[in-house]
Amino acid sequence: MRDLTGSGTGRLTIIGSSILIFFIILAAFAPYIAPYDPTEKVGLSLEPPSKQFWFGTDNLGRDILSRVIYGARIALSISFMGVAIAFAIGVPLGLISGYLGGWIDRILTLIMDAMYIFPGLVLAIAIAAVLGPGVVNISLSIAVVYAPTYFRIIRNQVASIKNELYVEAARALGAKNWEILIRYIFPNVLPSVVVVLSMNLADALMTEAGLSFLGLGIAPPTPDWGFDLSSGQRFVLSRAWWGIMFPGLAIVSAALGFSMFSEGINELLNPTIRERR
Repeated sequence: MRDLTGSGTGRLTIIGSSILIFFIILAAFAPYIAPYDPTEKVGLSLEPPSKQFWFGTDNLGRDILSRVIYGARIALSISFMGVAIAFAIGVPLGLISGYLGGWIDRILTLIMDAMYIFPGLVLAIAIAAVLGPGVVNISLSIAVVYAPTYFRIIRNQVASIKNELYVEAARALGAKNWEILIRYIFPNVLPSVVVVLSMNLADALMTEAGLSFLGLGIAPPTPDWGFDLSSGQRFVLSRAWWGIMFPGLAIVSAALGFSMFSEGINELLNPTIRERR
């Protein structure tokens, strides 16, 4: 097997996974890493970065570093939960639709296409406005946006391989439809799902930040990168640049980690892409 650790693919995967591990550690051990309580006033309003407050303080005197660290919990939990729900909805429906075809396929495809044509953020805003704030509600808003992606990919692949010889052989041996889907078809479409899943995590994180920026995310004073970015931008004219710089860097860094990881995984699972490079 070819060693990819020194290739561009290996570097992308390693750098991306390192960034993700870093943020996961921040989220898991936030109470032990954060120097202050992120919801309590610990200094003066809008103090610049210093030895005491590395990232400065916000307009309420709260430590921005502590809020960034705790904010990783909200960002990652909503991103993972939203994508997991989208996976749980889109994949089974795609398997059923692509395998059975007929009127079931037409109805499911019509519903998913109707959802897919909406701009993702607009659809998420509409759903979040109806459901209200909360980790579960925001996760559901994100799941509805990305479920059609899984459905379309799975449905198209299943429709193209359901008549392959190995599937016909399993059917001739008396295998039931659910056995064929789980044992023979799903393993062959799983690599594409893994790539889409990792890519959607970056999009989900940005969507969550966008909803929070618009005031449709987690209710304050819970630390949230998007909300803190929205709060900080009001004081940019007062030269309090640290209020938007550090939450913004956290969002960009985490999204970049997901993107680099998904790109590396995509090249590892698709050798033709790697060879063209």
